[in-house]
Amino acid sequence: MSIFSGLLPELYMGLQSLFVHKLRSLLTMLGMIFGVGAVVAMLSITAGAQKEMMSYIDLLGVNNIIVEAKEAVDRNELQARRAISPGLTFRDFRAISENVPGLAASTPRKRFKPQKILPKVASEPPLLIGVESDYLEINSLKVVEGRFFTEEDNMNSAPVCVLGESAKVNLLGYEPAVGKFVKVNENWLQVVGVLAQQATADSDVEGLEVTNRNNLIISPLNTVMRRFEDNTSYLKDEIDGIYMKVGNNTDSIETASIVTAILASTHKDSGDFTVTVPAGLLEQRRRTSFIFSVVMLCIAGISLLVGGIGIMNIMLATVLERTREIGIRRAIGARQADIIRQFLMEAVLISIMGGVIGILFGLTLSKIIATAAGWSTVVTAASVIVAFGVSCGIGLLFGIYPAVQAAKLDPIEAIRYE
Repeated sequence: MSIFSGLLPELYMGLQSLFVHKLRSLLTMLGMIFGVGAVVAMLSITAGAQKEMMSYIDLLGVNNIIVEAKEAVDRNELQARRAISPGLTFRDFRAISENVPGLAASTPRKRFKPQKILPKVASEPPLLIGVESDYLEINSLKVVEGRFFTEEDNMNSAPVCVLGESAKVNLLGYEPAVGKFVKVNENWLQVVGVLAQQATADSDVEGLEVTNRNNLIISPLNTVMRRFEDNTSYLKDEIDGIYMKVGNNTDSIETASIVTAILASTHKDSGDFTVTVPAGLLEQRRRTSFIFSVVMLCIAGISLLVGGIGIMNIMLATVLERTREIGIRRAIGARQADIIRQFLMEAVLISIMGGVIGILFGLTLSKIIATAAGWSTVVTAASVIVAFGVSCGIGLLFGIYPAVQAAKLDPIEAIRYE
């Protein structure tokens, strides 16, 4: 209690000194305000990037490997590729299945954009993809209505389909969809299941086209290959993607290197495919995020350093300005520790007030960045605590020298100072 009561006079004097010179105090705080605001904003951007990164990994599957056929820019490039590579084929899929160890599930994929679809949709028409039954396990999908098609459906090229949540609502409304039919081009498909709402990415991921998994019509691969034959060009890939899931004890990055080597040999390094490994993508994004965080925090640290120098400068000026006051306090019995505590209190108060305003500035800045740049930002309690703690530490650190200089003044010389 005595320690707290002893601090109250210094606290009162410090606040009184700050409010007597409001403009000077505010200008002194500016460095802290901008520095703390920058720290909060940068940490919120980093946390937002981390959250978005994890949503990408959840979307793609941490144990998955995805092969995508790379589309050519124009027909001339496509013809040049086909002169040395047949494109992505079932032969590639079989070669991978037979020669790559540790695969728990795999499926080729053939994708079509329907020319006509019934019932008609007011929004973007769903995409038709043909896959095998392993697709459900690979992408960790959940069926909320009906069932997913089976391997037997695939073998029989059954005219069935499973709808994504958005495709079901756009085509058939909110009523139960199982047993109803949709017409894709000239073929009727019976709905046997509906998938739960899935996470989607707002942008492409490292060259991988991430489609809206909620706006899909998913049919057995053989059904799509035989009933929706693509006769528009013989130059197109036989299949346009391969999904693979490795076992829990298998390194997906090493497995992906084997897949890449197999495809590079059969495609003769034509560059007509991409191999995406979410686990590797996660590590890469972590490194990029760490470098970005370090650079941004260094910039913010410079602002805090400038703010600290500003506090030291103004406190030295305050000591000079209040030399007579210091001399009188020493003459009536104040100890050097009392003088040090008084000026340290003023420096810390500047830092605390600047830190509080800086936190509010940082919160506002993070919202502006999220709105203007479209970046995902997440303000965490840790970022606020770190920024506030640093601001208090800066005030304490840069206030020590002026406080010590004030305490060293000779009382008699200080009283006679004009």
